[in-house]
Amino acid sequence: MKVLGLVASSCGGLDTRFRTELAEPAVARGWRLAITLTPTAASWLEHAGELARLRELTDLPVRSESRLPGQPRPHPDPGVFLFAPASANSVAKLALGLADNQALTVLGDVLGDPAVTVAVAYQVSPARAGHPAWQGHLDALTSAGATVSQLAESWATALELLPV
Repeated sequence: MKVLGLVASSCGGLDTRFRTELAEPAVARGWRLAITLTPTAASWLEHAGELARLRELTDLPVRSESRLPGQPRPHPDPGVFLFAPASANSVAKLALGLADNQALTVLGDVLGDPAVTVAVAYQVSPARAGHPAWQGHLDALTSAGATVSQLAESWATALELLPV
C-alpha cells in the first residue's frame, strides 16, 4: 500500500473538513496515511473530537510532536506528501526553511528531493495573498519541485495533485 504523508496546519474548516474531504477520500483511493499536524492543528482537531476519528483511518500514529532521542521513527518514509490545508504562515515558514514544529520538519526534510512528491494546497485570505512576500514564497516552493495550488471549494480536489 502506498504511504501518503498527509500534513495539515490550522486553517478555517480544518475541524470539519480535513477528515471528510481529505483523509477519508485518500484512504478510499488506496493510500496508507502518515498524518502529521502542526501543534495548533492538532489542538483544534482534538477539541473537535476529530483526532480519534483520524486515528481510526490509519495504522500509524497521528503526529504533532517530535520523537525523543532513541525513540523509533513512527512513520515510514512516504514518497508522496500532501500539505493541506496549508496556512499562509506555514507556507511562508516552509518556503524559508523554518522548521519550528514537527509538520514543517517533515516537509522541510523532503522539499527539493526529486525522489519525493510534495504537493501544497494552501488556504489564505485575499489580504494575505496580496502581501508582497506571498508570491515569492509560492515561487520558492515551486522552484524546489513542489506542486502548489490554492484549495478549491471542495478540498478533495487537492488529492488530484498526487500521482495516480
